Amino acid sequence: MDHLLQDLRYGVRSLLRQPSFTTVAVLTLALGIGATTAIFSVVYGILLRPLPYPQPDRLMAIAEINRRGTLSRLADPNFVDFRDQSRSFVAMAKYRNGVTSVSGRGEPTRAGIAFVTRDFFAVFGVHPIAGRTFSAEEAHPGAAPVLVASARYWKEHLGATHDLDAVKLRIQDHVYSVVGVLPDDFDFPAKTDLWLAAELSPDNPSRTSHNYLAVGRLREGVTAQQANLDLASIADRIVRGSPEQNDYLLKSAAAIPLQESLTGRVRSPLYVLLGAVGFLLLVACANVANLLLAHASKRARELAVRNALGASRGRLVQQFITETFVLAAASGAAGVLLAIALLRWLVAVAPPDLPRLAEVGVNRPVLAFTGAICVTVAVGLGLFTALRASSGTPRATLVEAGRGTAGGQRTQRVGRAIVATQLAMTLALLTGASLLGRSLLRVLSVDPGFRVDNVLTMDVQLPEGERSRQSQALARLMERLHGVPGVQQVAVANAVPMDEGGLPDGMYLEVSPQENPKNFDEYSVLAKQLARRGTADFGAVSPEYFQALGIPLRRGRVFDDRDGFDAPHVAVVSESMARSRWPNQDPIGRTIQFGNMDGDLHLLTVVGVVGDTHEYGPEKPPRPTVYVNVLQRPRTSVGVIIHTDADVAQVVGAARAILREELPEVPPRVRTFTQIYQDTLGSRRFNLTLVATFAGAALLLAIAGVYGVVAYGVGQRTQEFGVRMALGARPADVLQMILTQGMTTAVVGVAIGVIGSVVTARTIQSLLFGVEPTDPLVFALVPLTLLLTVAAATAVPALRATRIDPNLALRAE
Repeated sequence: MDHLLQDLRYGVRSLLRQPSFTTVAVLTLALGIGATTAIFSVVYGILLRPLPYPQPDRLMAIAEINRRGTLSRLADPNFVDFRDQSRSFVAMAKYRNGVTSVSGRGEPTRAGIAFVTRDFFAVFGVHPIAGRTFSAEEAHPGAAPVLVASARYWKEHLGATHDLDAVKLRIQDHVYSVVGVLPDDFDFPAKTDLWLAAELSPDNPSRTSHNYLAVGRLREGVTAQQANLDLASIADRIVRGSPEQNDYLLKSAAAIPLQESLTGRVRSPLYVLLGAVGFLLLVACANVANLLLAHASKRARELAVRNALGASRGRLVQQFITETFVLAAASGAAGVLLAIALLRWLVAVAPPDLPRLAEVGVNRPVLAFTGAICVTVAVGLGLFTALRASSGTPRATLVEAGRGTAGGQRTQRVGRAIVATQLAMTLALLTGASLLGRSLLRVLSVDPGFRVDNVLTMDVQLPEGERSRQSQALARLMERLHGVPGVQQVAVANAVPMDEGGLPDGMYLEVSPQENPKNFDEYSVLAKQLARRGTADFGAVSPEYFQALGIPLRRGRVFDDRDGFDAPHVAVVSESMARSRWPNQDPIGRTIQFGNMDGDLHLLTVVGVVGDTHEYGPEKPPRPTVYVNVLQRPRTSVGVIIHTDADVAQVVGAARAILREELPEVPPRVRTFTQIYQDTLGSRRFNLTLVATFAGAALLLAIAGVYGVVAYGVGQRTQEFGVRMALGARPADVLQMILTQGMTTAVVGVAIGVIGSVVTARTIQSLLFGVEPTDPLVFALVPLTLLLTVAAATAVPALRATRIDPNLALRAE
C-alpha cells in the first residue's frame, strides 16, 4: 500500500507537471470512452436489459408460421386452440393495438389503445396501482364496456383521480368505465394508453383471418424449445382438421422470447454500431499509447538511473500502470459526462420506431461497463508503455541518453507500427460509413411509385354505425375539403403508404359470379381449393386516391361515380398483382372474393390495373395489392389525403376547421408525406450518422497520430538532418526521405485495412441496399483518400525539417 500510495502521488504530480500532454491524453481517451459508453447504454437498454416484468425470460411471443416460413398474426380459432390445448404455458393472451379518438374528459385526444383478452395481465404478472383489471363478467360479448388506463394517461388526462367510478370515456360510440390504473413502468404494447377487453366483440370464426398477436408465460421447467414443439404439433392438427389452411396460411407455430421479438430487427444494426465505436476506442487508445511512448522516452535517463540503483522491472511496471490508472480514471469521469451529452443527442436523432428507447440511460450496469473499460485501458496502456520503456539495459540507455537519442529509434519503430494499426482500423470504419452512405443514396434514388411533395394526410376515426352512413360521412367530408383554395385532389385510404404497419394483407379467392359464397361456411369450402387462392394487400381507397398520389393507370379505369355504395363492387389491382395472378392474361373483368378481410362478401370485379407502390419503404419490393372503393366498403379508421399547390399552413388550418365541424370528437393528426417518407429512412440515417461520426473522429485521431509520430521523429533526428545537409543533402532529399518513411507506414496500414474492410463490409451486408459489400468505387476511393490525407499530415513536419539550419543543429548537439 505504501508503494501504491507513493506511485499515485508521483503519478498525479507527473501528469500535473505536463498539462499539455495530460489534457490531450485525457480528452483523447474521454472521446473513445464516452462514445463507447453512450452506444453501450443504447445496446444495454434495448437489447440486454431484462424486460421490467416478473421472470421476463419466461415471457414468449406466440405467432403462426406461414408457407413462406415467415411469422404472421393469429386467427381467432387458432389462438383458442393454442391456448386450450397447449400444456407449456401458465397463461396465454391475444392482443391488437392501434390509435383512436377518445373523448369524455375535456378536449378529444388521440390515444393508443389495445384490445386484450382476460389473461393478458396475468401473463405479465402486472397489478394495478389503483382499482382492478377486468373481471370474468366483463370479458364476454354484451358485457359493460370497461378499460384499464396507463399511469401516464391517468395523470395527464384524468387528473390522477382516485374516484375512478366517476370517469367515463367515449371510444368509437361506446362509453367505457375506467376500472384500474397500471404501474408507470408497464408499457406493452408500446405507447398504449388504454387497455380494453377484446372479448366484448365475438371471435371471428374464420381460420384465414389473421388479426391478433399473442403472448404467453411458460410454465416452470418448460423450455422455449419444448413450447415450440408443443405449438407445432397443435398447428399440425389444425391444418389436418382445416383443409382450407393447407400449409398456405398456417404451416406451423412458434414461441419466441418476448424480448427477442421486440428487438430482433434492431439487434444487428446496434451490434454493428457497438463494433464501430469499439474501433474508435481502439484508435483513441493507440493515439494515447504513442503519446505515452514519447513521454516515456523523455524519461529514459530517469528510468535507467532508477534501474541501476536497484529498482526492479516489476517495480517500474507498477509505476507506469499506476500512472495510467490515474489517466484512465480522469478520462473515464470526463467520458461519462460526454456520454450523457451524447445520449441526449442519440435519443433526439434516433428513429421513432426504435423499441425501448425510453429505457436507455447511464445506469449502474453501464457505469460498471465504463469502469471495466477504464481498468482495461489503464492496464493495457500501462503494461505496453512500461515494457517498451524498460526494455533496454541501464548501461545502453544511459549511453544513448548521453547522446540525446535515448530510445529514439525503438520508440519510432513502435510508433509507426501503432500508426499503421490506427490507419487500418480507420480505413475499416471509413469503408463501412461509405457503404452505408452509398446504400442511402441508392434508397433515395428508388421511385416510391407515388407523389411525395405537396401532399398532406389527416388521420380520422369515423363513428361506428351503418356502413351507408359512414360512406355518406366520408363523401361529405371530401366534398367540403375540395372547396379549400389550392386543393387539387382529396382522397381517403385505410392506410397511408409507408406509414405505421402499412396495408393489411390476407387471402383472396378467385371465383365466378355463380360461385360467390353467401356466407363464410361456403367461403371456407371454396378456400380449400388451392388453385383459387392467393395473398395480397387490401387497400380501401376513394376514387381520387390514384390521382392525388400520382399513381399511374396502366389498364382499364379507376373508381368513378358509377361505383356508388349500392352499385356492384369493383376492384383495381396493382401491376404485381396482375403479373402474379394472371400472367400474360387480361385481368380486366376477373372476379375475386376478398370478404375475408372486412367481412363483406360482395364479389369484386377487376376494372383497372395501376402502377406498383413501395408501401413499406423504398427498399422493400412492391407487393400484390387489391384496391377496393372505400365508399362501397367503408372503414372506421382512415387517412384523409390532400394534394395541394397552395401554402401548406393555410390548407392545414382550413382542413382542421372543416374536420372539427364534421367530426367534432375527432382530434386530427396532420402530417406531410415528406415527413412520412423521411421517417421510413430514419434507421438508415441513424446508422449512417453514427458510423460516419465515429469514422470522422477516428480519422482525426489517426491523422493526429501520424503527425505526432512524424513530428516526434523529426525532433529526435535534428542532429542527423543537420549532418546530412552539412554533407550536401538537399532539402528535397530530406523531404523525400521523411515522406517515404511516413507513406510506407501508411501503405502498410492501408493494406491491412483493406483486408479488415472486407470483413467489416461482410458484417454490415444486411444493412446494405443496392450496393455490393466489395463495391469497387468505395474500395478504390476510400484508401486513396486516406493515403492523400496521410501525405498531407506527413508533409507538415517534413517541410519543417527541410528548414533546419545545419550550423544551429550541430552546435545545439
